[in-house]
Amino acid sequence: MSNFWSILILVIVLAHFVVGFGYLMYKLSPKKGKKNENRSAN
Repeated sequence: MSNFWSILILVIVLAHFVVGFGYLMYKLSPKKGKKNENRSAN
């Protein structure tokens, strides 16, 4: 039973890293629409 919990925790931690990395890539990726609006406004 201990093996089940250690694998479950490992899967949750790995999923957390994958989701967090994907979220960072989404937030840091340049937005095409927003970038063009900012350039025309300046």
